[in-house]
Amino acid sequence: MSAEENLALVRRFFEAQGEGDLDTLDEILAEDFVDRSLLPSEDPDREGYKRSVAEDHAAFSDLRYIIEDQVATGDKVVSRLTIRRVHDRGDFVGIAPTGEEYEATGIVIHRIVGGRIAEEWSEGSGILGLTQQRLEQEISEREYVEQELLVARRIQQASLPKEVPTLEGWEVSPHYQPAREVGGDFYDFFELENGQFGLVVGDATGKGMPAALVMATTCGMLRAVAQSSGSPGEVLGRVNEALSARIPPNMFVTCFYALLDPETGRLSYANAGHDLPYLRRGNDAEQLRARGMPLGLMSGVGYEEGHSFLRGGDGILFYSDGLVEAHNQDREMFGSPRLRRLIMEHDEGRSLGEVLLEELYTFTGEGWEQEDDITLLTLRSSAVRDGRH
Repeated sequence: MSAEENLALVRRFFEAQGEGDLDTLDEILAEDFVDRSLLPSEDPDREGYKRSVAEDHAAFSDLRYIIEDQVATGDKVVSRLTIRRVHDRGDFVGIAPTGEEYEATGIVIHRIVGGRIAEEWSEGSGILGLTQQRLEQEISEREYVEQELLVARRIQQASLPKEVPTLEGWEVSPHYQPAREVGGDFYDFFELENGQFGLVVGDATGKGMPAALVMATTCGMLRAVAQSSGSPGEVLGRVNEALSARIPPNMFVTCFYALLDPETGRLSYANAGHDLPYLRRGNDAEQLRARGMPLGLMSGVGYEEGHSFLRGGDGILFYSDGLVEAHNQDREMFGSPRLRRLIMEHDEGRSLGEVLLEELYTFTGEGWEQEDDITLLTLRSSAVRDGRH
């Protein structure tokens, strides 16, 4: 073949790689083709080469092989290339899609025998993938993120109660299920000097380290203020003032705080923009409503208080949005109406938390990747009370 024919063959070869045209590659590569420049996981023969091209297209889109310069001499063609691709389809050498465009440059030499490519050499070891430098950078960044998430998880877990308080005549049952990504869910209990019992459930916006730090700060503030302040509205008001001056921009905390008198069953509560708990009484379930802005958004706001009396058998479910905002494979949301129905149908034979999680797994189906932390906290009166106001 002439030099021009060899150049044309190699140009066609690069076009086929950019398009993922394995049939054309099969036609161009010699039966005894050998790749002399490999990534560790690749095979040197023609089948291994085609497989690596297919893996490229499974992970990257918009692949472009740009020939900057090219020369043919004897049975060899030397090409100087720029390769561009967008990592947005699938994992590549263990790295999840980043959505970024990557660029690799290098020189590739092909030996042509009988109108087919018999050998390939390339500068470095990453001309068909990411450059080695970029690959090492990706791995380093991933390890840093994983370490940061581990620290954030430890901060979050250290902020949660180590044990559940025992209240005569009451059943308190928490369930906390973190997502893979660290969120800002939290719950806590306050046993106050006046004999009252405080419960709080909340959620700091965001993920990772920022959410964990804001959550831990909020938990500390709530514990301190609850011991010295009276009503739930006052507690949330004071925490909001302190948090507004310290919280990072564009972050806030939703929080529901309830104060129980275990002797009388009187419950007072305030809400800082959190999901409304459900009070189960008989065969009905009603939401505990009280208006209030999330903590940390702005200073100088007040928090409305609500009141209720819990009789024997009454129960309350406090929860976070990781439950009601979970999606199934059809992107349908679990939703509050479904939650209310399940609460009303609950027969007390099993714990409400177990029933709700079982229903959630049935709803989301196999292969579900949890999107957010899920917190469930149930409070149930097991003593007989007349509920007098």
